Amino acid sequence: MVLAIGNPFGVGQTVTMGIVSALGRSHLGISTFENFIQTDAAINPGNSGGALVDSTGNLVGINSAIYSRSGGSLGIGFAIPADLAKQVMQQIVGTGSVTRGWIGVEVQDISAELAESFRLSGTKGTLIAGVLRGGPADRAGVKPGDILVAVESSPVVDSTTMLNLIAALEPGKQATLKILRNRSEMLIEVNVGKRPKPGRRGDLE
Repeated sequence: MVLAIGNPFGVGQTVTMGIVSALGRSHLGISTFENFIQTDAAINPGNSGGALVDSTGNLVGINSAIYSRSGGSLGIGFAIPADLAKQVMQQIVGTGSVTRGWIGVEVQDISAELAESFRLSGTKGTLIAGVLRGGPADRAGVKPGDILVAVESSPVVDSTTMLNLIAALEPGKQATLKILRNRSEMLIEVNVGKRPKPGRRGDLE
């Protein structure tokens, strides 16, 4: 059970109650980096930036968006997880900006057809469709056609998961990628770069 606090429609502070109905929601088209908590606690315009707390007052997330055809709550609201918000806050306080990891690859989700073509047992992971010449992944030996299945031992489910895992890496440090190449597992050490600003190779992860 969770409580959503905010100031919807400018009427003054309100508290609504609901449950967490899903974690790790992505592919919503809200932002580049998506990893949302889904709740049916009523979140309306003006709730954004408010706290999503549990029944004992612990911060769970920061209210961010709703799915709505009318502009009002339809029981599908989204919040940024508290641990992610804390990471962003600490980076802003410490450096004045948010720095995200980057390795210079273009990726796509693995469809059932691609899985069959690559003779994979499932659709988990992400296909490396392109590698930026001279980028971190290229220098490490990553090749187009590789299947990325884990970043620092964290499994890659799809391209959104992979983007969030890479973004969380610290630029300048080494990270271990687990890939499948010709159905054989390989571990590759990559020197993580700093994600360029949007518009400068912004389509590469």
